[in-house]
Amino acid sequence: MAVLDISPLRYENDKLMILDQTKLPGEEVFEEMTCAEDVWDAIYKLKVRGAPAIGVAAAYGLYISVRDYEGDMDGFLKYVKEKGDYLCSARPTAVNLEWAIKRMTAKLTSQLDDASSEERSDATPVEVGDATLGERSETVCGACSNADSAKNADATTYGLTVLDAKQVLEDEAKLIEKEDIAACLAMGEYGLKLLKPGMGILTHCNAGTIATAKYGTCLAPIHLGQERGYNFKVFADETRPLLQGARLTAWELNKAGVDVTLICDNMASQVMKNGWVDAIVVGCDRMAANGDGANKIGTSGVAILAKEYGIPFYMFVPTSTIDMNTPTGDDIHIELRDGNEIREMWYEKPMAPDGIKTYNPAFDVTPAEYITAVVTEKGIVYPPYTENLKEVFK
Repeated sequence: MAVLDISPLRYENDKLMILDQTKLPGEEVFEEMTCAEDVWDAIYKLKVRGAPAIGVAAAYGLYISVRDYEGDMDGFLKYVKEKGDYLCSARPTAVNLEWAIKRMTAKLTSQLDDASSEERSDATPVEVGDATLGERSETVCGACSNADSAKNADATTYGLTVLDAKQVLEDEAKLIEKEDIAACLAMGEYGLKLLKPGMGILTHCNAGTIATAKYGTCLAPIHLGQERGYNFKVFADETRPLLQGARLTAWELNKAGVDVTLICDNMASQVMKNGWVDAIVVGCDRMAANGDGANKIGTSGVAILAKEYGIPFYMFVPTSTIDMNTPTGDDIHIELRDGNEIREMWYEKPMAPDGIKTYNPAFDVTPAEYITAVVTEKGIVYPPYTENLKEVFK
């Protein structure tokens, strides 16, 4: 199967379908998201995971959450904020979640400001994305149509109707998905510049095409390399306790025809010592302004080993994942999850004593000093990151 055939979500005909990654590799099941609670649950329970994919799912999720709203624009705007805040609470560490919601609401605010400031007749349509506001079929949003008087009042006050505002949100979600695909493809091309044919590559967790809209972040160069005959040999850490490497990376790369070997997390040192690893590629859920990067728990240990063995450690980070408002990794909030993920998940019976205390952080922070280079869709960034990450945004 080609990489283009693997996707973590599908949006067609006003329906958002999410691949339930908790059922992989045994089952490939897509679930329809019909409300905010569905999307929140999918993000929290890791049915959709990976920072970029969470961002895309959140964007569509916000639209799905408000598409059936009935009422005036004042109420709609409050409803959008309420649903946006609710979705943001699902997973606090992944910056793309909050980033996507803020971008969606900012776009809506901008369109409202622009529309209300224009002096135009009711017959003049406002162009947004691929659709013309005011011309969208009422049947698309079902019960969300309002009385003509309410529509006219909103159009007079805001320049847009509620139906128009929903179209703005849908179009922006589509744009976020489109931009993520382009960003991942660009990271793949930049990443290939750091790698050579035949290399042994170790990766942790899953930052592949099912963690993004398409291609992946750190796995993008591996997918592109596979298409171009690079013949990489990949070692995938199983990634305890949720086994994203075993269930997802091994599944994804195997389906794409990549030579992939699954190892336990505590085998990484031996594999490096054997001389089988020439480079390490990982993703990132939030990068601080100084280059510290939060990624799936266990990533920092891999980075420390890489430095000990003299192996380059590359972190692939879309610019949407770089949080310039967070000074250092010490300022990144780390999500703590239910200890049952350690005690009993994936086991036929609990594998720890009843009542045992657990500590289950979902992420750790890799200090910038262990990161050889940061790969973004705008180019490769080298230390010092405090100065050079700023250049990415200019």
